[in-house]
Amino acid sequence: MNYRNEWKYLVSGADLVILAARLRVLLPNDSHQKGNGYAIRSLYFDDCQNSCLAENEAGVDNRRKFRIRIYNGSTERIQLEIKEKLHGMTHKSSCLITRQECEAIMAGIPPRITKDTPAPQNLLSIAMSTRGMAPKVIVEYERTAFVGRTGNVRITFDRNISAGNAVHRFLEPRVPLMPILPTGQHVLEVKFDELLPDPIAQVLDLGRLQQTAFSKYYLCRTALPSRLAERAKEHEF
Repeated sequence: MNYRNEWKYLVSGADLVILAARLRVLLPNDSHQKGNGYAIRSLYFDDCQNSCLAENEAGVDNRRKFRIRIYNGSTERIQLEIKEKLHGMTHKSSCLITRQECEAIMAGIPPRITKDTPAPQNLLSIAMSTRGMAPKVIVEYERTAFVGRTGNVRITFDRNISAGNAVHRFLEPRVPLMPILPTGQHVLEVKFDELLPDPIAQVLDLGRLQQTAFSKYYLCRTALPSRLAERAKEHEF
């Protein structure tokens, strides 16, 4: 199992403009990207004790997250993913699932395990059956991605991160969401295998970026209740 480095930074829109201009000289965009980027919507899971949330908060080194992901609000491609973290490195495994399979999982029905069932479905099925793993939050954002073969580099700009708790509406074209980060604040992620090539490291050096242990899942789970409370207070008469 190959683990990768994954560095994360909180950045401004101005930072992303500068970095995009620099990176375009060195790296092409993701082949799946059309125009300036694409929208990612993820449905994150946790167990009945909110273990994933607690592990994030405690900084547990060896942890695993389950999520289902779609792109641009379309259900043509639905992907079940497992993201694991160990010694500061990450690994992702995934498989495609049908809309019917996704709806069953969202309804609390564990995937059926057979000799042909992909590993992510097997592991989710076990987690649902033994730990009460279930959908907890929707996370959505706009992504621009740059990729490079040397070092297997992938650099992403994640803008306008929003969250919602209407998990039963995950597959609908539009879901109710609330912005989580302050206006103008976004996320830069730098992923690579062993070494980040020097030319790319130099391009990314703005002299002010600070690496952060940022988790979209954790941020959205913890920030959403307070944002909902703020919204309710705004509508009080």
